[in-house]
Amino acid sequence: MEGYGIIWSIIIGVAAGAIAGWIMKGNGFGFIVNLIVGLVGSVLGGWIYGLLGITTGGILGVLIMSVVGAVVLLWIISLFRKKNV
Repeated sequence: MEGYGIIWSIIIGVAAGAIAGWIMKGNGFGFIVNLIVGLVGSVLGGWIYGLLGITTGGILGVLIMSVVGAVVLLWIISLFRKKNV
């Protein structure tokens, strides 16, 4: 399973980015942006979970953590975007 680490990271990153996009925007952003949002969200989610003392187990736990991080990332980005009036 060791050799599959990067493959699982990409799969979970794309899935987390797409799910976060659906939650925050109503649809995904496309493969590359979903991957970036998901991977950055995974790091952010791991940091948040660490601060809260929450541990994850298995692929589903990592996916949920990544989605939480990606949603937080998209929310932070939305705070800095100009609103169309």
